[in-house]
Amino acid sequence: MSERSRIRAARHAAEKKGVSSAIQRTTRQSPYKMRLVIDQIRGKDVNEALGLLRFSKKHAAKQIEKVLNSAVANAEFKSREGNESIDVDTLYIKHAIVNEGPALRRFMPAAQGRATPIRKRTSHVEIVLDAREDNKQRAPRPAPPASSSSRGNR
Repeated sequence: MSERSRIRAARHAAEKKGVSSAIQRTTRQSPYKMRLVIDQIRGKDVNEALGLLRFSKKHAAKQIEKVLNSAVANAEFKSREGNESIDVDTLYIKHAIVNEGPALRRFMPAAQGRATPIRKRTSHVEIVLDAREDNKQRAPRPAPPASSSSRGNR
């Protein structure tokens, strides 16, 4: 069995367990630039990740936001199809990677009639969502203790 078939089989097995995913192939952005953004959202809740992506200045954030919205829509569709209820607020990014896609080969004129190759890189973005098992979301941080009046006035 080839590596690609093994990965696809693992993804299908995970989707049967309730995990939802989305993939965008051949995004016209280099993987290096895409990874800078995807590293920021890995492991975060979906709403928090969408907030980060919406206000990011990086062009890659728009592409990753599309993939994340697609993964959320896939999760909602799967829950409706199976007559289950899913709360979007419990979803988090379980797995998010950016792989290198096929490079577009272009040539640029150079001095003395030469041509220099240019590789326009592409990316494959894959995002896997899962629901948190424990119903408690990330617990809110406790408020700092109120200042006591035992210090006295200075």
